Amino acid sequence: MADQPGLAQLHFGREDAERDVTEGLLLRGGFLPNAAYRGALSGRKMLIIGRKGSGKSAICMQLMSDGEGGHRGGKVLVTPDEAAGEEIRRFELQGLPGDSAKALIWRYVFAVHAARHLVDHAKGAHDGGHKTDSVKALGRFLKQNGEAAGGGGRLVERLAQGARGLQTSLSLEAFGVKASVDLAQSPSEGARAARQLEIVEQGVARAFEDLGCDGVVHPPLLLMVDQLEQVWSVEPDSNSMVIGLLLAAKHAASLYGRSVRFLLFLRADIYDSLSFGEGDKFHGDELRIAWTEQALKDLAWARARASVGEELTEERLWKELFPETVGGEEITGHLFGRCLPRPRDAIQFLNLCQEKAWLEHERDRITEADVAQAGRQFSEWKLNDLTSEYLVAHPFLRNLFPLFQNTGYVVTRAALTRRFEAAAETLHHDFPAYANALTLPGIIDVLHGVGFLGVRRGNDVVYAGDDGLPVQPHETEFQVHPCFRVALGATTAFDLRRYEPQFADARISSGNYSPGASGSSSLNRDDRLLMQLARSCHSILAQVGRAVGLTRDVRDEITLQINRVLAEVNRIPPGAAASVGLDVDDHLLTTAHYFTNLAAQLRAGGLEESTGVGDVARRVEEEVRRLRRSAGGSYGSSGDSSGY
Repeated sequence: MADQPGLAQLHFGREDAERDVTEGLLLRGGFLPNAAYRGALSGRKMLIIGRKGSGKSAICMQLMSDGEGGHRGGKVLVTPDEAAGEEIRRFELQGLPGDSAKALIWRYVFAVHAARHLVDHAKGAHDGGHKTDSVKALGRFLKQNGEAAGGGGRLVERLAQGARGLQTSLSLEAFGVKASVDLAQSPSEGARAARQLEIVEQGVARAFEDLGCDGVVHPPLLLMVDQLEQVWSVEPDSNSMVIGLLLAAKHAASLYGRSVRFLLFLRADIYDSLSFGEGDKFHGDELRIAWTEQALKDLAWARARASVGEELTEERLWKELFPETVGGEEITGHLFGRCLPRPRDAIQFLNLCQEKAWLEHERDRITEADVAQAGRQFSEWKLNDLTSEYLVAHPFLRNLFPLFQNTGYVVTRAALTRRFEAAAETLHHDFPAYANALTLPGIIDVLHGVGFLGVRRGNDVVYAGDDGLPVQPHETEFQVHPCFRVALGATTAFDLRRYEPQFADARISSGNYSPGASGSSSLNRDDRLLMQLARSCHSILAQVGRAVGLTRDVRDEITLQINRVLAEVNRIPPGAAASVGLDVDDHLLTTAHYFTNLAAQLRAGGLEESTGVGDVARRVEEEVRRLRRSAGGSYGSSGDSSGY
């Protein structure tokens, strides 16, 4: 065991793909091929869609690599920065709508990248190819327009130059066209720009054809666009920028055929916010990244082996380096159930567990306490990250979190209605531009869409991404995602007051008590009252068990509190109540009062009657009446009522 890899070597890589390539594990066995990667590599899909941190850039970096798993042909990656994004957003042409104008500037970017690739490619991969007339024409065009092959220059500078050319005139003499004369009759600025671009694109397509670069002799050019979220906002010009990109890629893919393959990596919330007439034409090109708990577990093991060595087994990872269970829950279920289903979250949580154990506590294995400590910090991170992720689209998101703080994580529509009504005026005052969205149905849709709330459907709780169905008006029960519960203080299912034992049990534990007279088999009154309390607990538990419509977590929470009452009763030996200082009448009435409050909380929780919660509340109330009759009075004791 001593020579096996230890906790010090264990690392799950960097959470951002760009650093993971150079400093981490992405290209050292830490990449897990999935459906999105296979769809991208095969060319079957053009749009890779996923949430922030879902692995879009990891796929992009893997394809850009020269090693195993990378694209074997030419490849170009376009990642606009803020300056380049601003150039595209501001680009407009008289006579064309915004989407169409933005499509032209993107088509120009694609054509220039393809032309630069062809000029370089013809020199190295095709004997004498650089002497082909069409390739020489591309070289002259690039030089005349400041886009020389092999040259540098920031994307924003090339965009600015291309925008000026499209808005005025490009130098097209390389293709035998004098723009000032041959395009003078164009009816508008937009029409002239479109005609100029067609000439350039035809020149690029001709060069591909002349060189025989049809994706058969060698793999096609792969042209990818990533990191658009860095330059996107909710403004119409930003949406036009993305729509223009989609239209341009569709057009260019058709024009260049098998010679060029396009891949666009888009964040799901950006793509889903778009609305344009040709949107239905892209469904066949879409592939959404989805991660299951098993896939995240496989990824974690792959990255663990990449960090410490191939000899690391799954069993050693999850049963020796990590604790086998946490709070009675199997370790991988505990870890990955508390992450949003995406690699970045899993990597952060796993690394945090390792750091708590090895860096902070100098342990050679991770303990339950380390996982719990990491879980608290991770939950706080993720609550803040959720706000940042949707700051542009939903700037009010952070202000909704207090509706869920320090309460149960199972939330009904009725309970949420009461909380929202109390906060609505402040929300509308602070975010007047979003007043139409800040309604009860509106915030439920937003919170479900970002993964904060799941909706109960049958016996399952469904979160965004589990299926495509939004929250329906008839759905009334929701759950805060486990990822955020600790940070919110919402660690129990239902907002039930915890039952606290009413007397110290040290004397019972030590045996320091005086039971009834030796040899007496008769039960005294105290014993009979305690037996009645135990029967009441069993009756309530049986009713809870029959309430199959209740969410399991709510059922478990009610059961937990009733079992706490029952456990206290069972600790008192027959005939020993008086000697341990227990006033049984007062104890019974105090417990009855706790049950009364419990029934009221169940009714006020807003759970549907069909769940069986009403039957449970009625059973509790019946047992309260029975206990009070047995004790011969109603609650009015001056004793401590710490149980409610």
